[in-house]
Amino acid sequence: MTRPGNRHDKLVRDNLLDLEDHHLLRIESVQEDQRQVWVLTTRGHGEAKQLLEPKGIRVSALRKQEYAPDTGELLGTGYDDHAAAVTSTAAELHRAGIGHRLGFQTEIGHRLGNSFVQRADLVVRAPEAGVPVLLVEVDRRTEDAHELVAKLRRYWEWGRLLPKDAAKNKVDLVRSRPDAIEHVDHDKRLWRRFYPPTGREGLVPLAFVFADTTEAKVANTVKVLEEDGRACWAPRRYDSLYEKAITARDYTKTVPVVVTTLEQLQEHGAGAAVWRRLGREHEQTLTDALDNPDGHALRRAQEARASAEDKQRRAAEREAQRPACTRCGWKFTDERWEESTVNRTAVRAGDKSVCGPCRADDIARQEAATEAARLAAAAPEPEDDPELVRGRGWFRRRA
Repeated sequence: MTRPGNRHDKLVRDNLLDLEDHHLLRIESVQEDQRQVWVLTTRGHGEAKQLLEPKGIRVSALRKQEYAPDTGELLGTGYDDHAAAVTSTAAELHRAGIGHRLGFQTEIGHRLGNSFVQRADLVVRAPEAGVPVLLVEVDRRTEDAHELVAKLRRYWEWGRLLPKDAAKNKVDLVRSRPDAIEHVDHDKRLWRRFYPPTGREGLVPLAFVFADTTEAKVANTVKVLEEDGRACWAPRRYDSLYEKAITARDYTKTVPVVVTTLEQLQEHGAGAAVWRRLGREHEQTLTDALDNPDGHALRRAQEARASAEDKQRRAAEREAQRPACTRCGWKFTDERWEESTVNRTAVRAGDKSVCGPCRADDIARQEAATEAARLAAAAPEPEDDPELVRGRGWFRRRA
């Protein structure tokens, strides 16, 4: 893990032996393949804390050397095989460029509301590889499949918790309505105090790595995880005005879960397509498995397309209802249509069966007739011709 490019481990072994001479390390056990499991001593653990914790790097719990009082055998030997599998998983991730040497932490606790602490076997931080954070659970088939489902449910519940200093109105709302937490932004939740944004929808992703088991047992375990843990990992349908047109899924309330085996990691590498996302059929690379191509981005695209199609449909329906002029046959303009239908303007619309230009011709004719009548009424009457008026003296004037 520390020197993945070396063809042999002599340099690493020499350093381990030197640290052992200074009582900072000790050999915990020797595996069947002659690999040695090294752990920190009490003194080494104290020095490691002084070196790493000021830099914000947490150190795992001290592995105490305890023996059975009756037989004198070392207690907790099952820890050795599990610890070796966890370290091998971290080594394969590191070898693939997923996480640097100080980007791995083991046995990190996550305290639930009932004070139960769910400890992750491995926490990976590799933002440069597209994996800002990943929780890893390594199972050597020492746990029942339903216990893994319980672990998944605990991580899901932990991702829904609020911090202790959360706003009182949010705390009261969540207590009064169990589903109210789904409307609280992730930045306001407890998990964001410990881990960075994942860059994807959903809670902190979780990986199950199976070791020292068979393909049939892995398949059965994954089947149980998919069926009994569906409420925690399965996406929901989006609530949208265009429900029939939206096939995207909402991952914001789920824990992304990927599975693989240590044997696949060692044979093909952690950067290969050896990770399978729950709910999907094929194996992918880790970043592809964690991505949500049918998530929020697809929803935005589908809603935009559905909105444009709906707008075109409504425009076509409106155009089909547009009235035509009974005089010239032309379609009404929007202004004339509104003028002839809106109550406040319909009284001044005149003949509602004619279009705007024809209505303008009617108004022009009416104005011309009105003006002609006005001029006729204002014209002076002609004076009487005295020659035409016969009266007294008419003949005399004629003479």
